[in-house]
Amino acid sequence: MPRCHLLLAALAFAGATLSTGIALAADPASAPVALLQARHAALKTELQHNAYNRPVHLESTEGAGSISGDIFALVDQPFAIASRSMNDPSEWCSILILHLNTKYCRAATSAGGTTLRVSIGKKFDQPMEQGYRVDFDYRLLAQTSDYLHVQLGAAEGPMGTSNYRIKFEAVPADDAHTFIRMSYSYSYGVVGRFAMQAYLATIGRSKVGFTITGHDGAGAPEYIGGMRGVVERNTMRYYLAIEAFLGAVGLAPDARMEKSLNDWFTAVEHYPRQLHEMEKADYLAMKRKEIARQKPESLVIGAARQPSLG
Repeated sequence: MPRCHLLLAALAFAGATLSTGIALAADPASAPVALLQARHAALKTELQHNAYNRPVHLESTEGAGSISGDIFALVDQPFAIASRSMNDPSEWCSILILHLNTKYCRAATSAGGTTLRVSIGKKFDQPMEQGYRVDFDYRLLAQTSDYLHVQLGAAEGPMGTSNYRIKFEAVPADDAHTFIRMSYSYSYGVVGRFAMQAYLATIGRSKVGFTITGHDGAGAPEYIGGMRGVVERNTMRYYLAIEAFLGAVGLAPDARMEKSLNDWFTAVEHYPRQLHEMEKADYLAMKRKEIARQKPESLVIGAARQPSLG
């Protein structure tokens, strides 16, 4: 895979272990249910009225060698349904495959636990063996009648990235809605830093995130760029995948996936400045092909650890 495309895939799928400074992650002795409910109460007005035109709040932070994004949102499913649906490793593959860079995902369970075998690649159709394999450990950290906490983690990834983390937490909001927090983060070393700087100076130079940093002379918003822009775009992509997946729960498998694909693309296109990458017909054709090739049990994906730089 050419270096620039590999970097784009790495940036789209990287994750890390840092706290985002929110009390929910900072105090292990605190009750997570109460903390998440308090966050919901604090954000209630903002979730009803914001620039996203959906009940979403997005944050991002950048540290020394790490970056992270957090989304807090209200989803249109009762907690019992959302909790049951999000505590299924195979269903996480149904979520991850919606992302442009995810080329394959299959859950595998062994004595050591459950792993999501994921292949990441370019934002267009490509042979799967050209992708880069990332194995995510699936962990159910907590599940009660009013709280769910799931984590996907991978120790390493392409181009010097490491400590991938996708975390999902949920509590009931009311009888018909669930309040969630989704965290997406990663770490990078010297190699990763140089690769990211190269990306931001070339292909990613004009790309932006969602945080408004000011306004231009005409009063139009100016958005954050750099690595925070990168993590905000992909945090939103993964959240919209969760939203699309939960919106299709209850349908037959094929109908559910088709609805999820269409709903994800429609949601992404609400934010063309940040998220537009391809046309709908191209996206659907690519994803239908990728989903179809996940079905054979014997399928082997990408190189186990080292990418092809071509």
